Amino acid sequence: MRRSQKKVAAARGPVRSGGSTASLWGEFASALEAGDGMAGAQVIHELWMRGEIGSSVERALQQLWNAAAATIPEWLPMRHVQWLPLAYEVTARFVPPQRGRANIYLVLLDYSDSRADPFGLYVGMSHYSPVQRFDQHKAGVRAAGSVLRRGLEVLTGPTLHLQGITRTEAVRIEEELAEALRAHGLFVQGGH
Repeated sequence: MRRSQKKVAAARGPVRSGGSTASLWGEFASALEAGDGMAGAQVIHELWMRGEIGSSVERALQQLWNAAAATIPEWLPMRHVQWLPLAYEVTARFVPPQRGRANIYLVLLDYSDSRADPFGLYVGMSHYSPVQRFDQHKAGVRAAGSVLRRGLEVLTGPTLHLQGITRTEAVRIEEELAEALRAHGLFVQGGH
């Protein structure tokens, strides 16, 4: 059986929708009823990118986790981060010319104890998958101190297109991406 184009696109990561906000909330209700984490994640992502109020996104995330935890894709963050649309916009500017085995990843950092904006970002590069590398950081294996102490989760969505690139490009992109995110006012660690 052949998968539909919509399902193939959804498996790769979030996709943008042209529907109205009201129709998106209707799709979200249907996803909750069906226990469809992927469909619910697509709706939450779209609302987030459109600038939906943070409390609405947080509530939707909680409802989705309660209804469909096993089917939520890894690219959907577990908590609302106000500047996530900006992270998508900045990372989209980086287009690697060749395929390879290196991966760029972002880790959400918790600075709620010391900064007005409770979140920061770590930009890293590895030949391991972003999730594997995050687990290594948290276990103290070649760990960046900021990720070891403050790492909350991998923000997979913004860097999906930066997986499987050449090491040379990954080194360049890691540094330039960190600088670009800093230039947009985000608190960034790593990128070296």
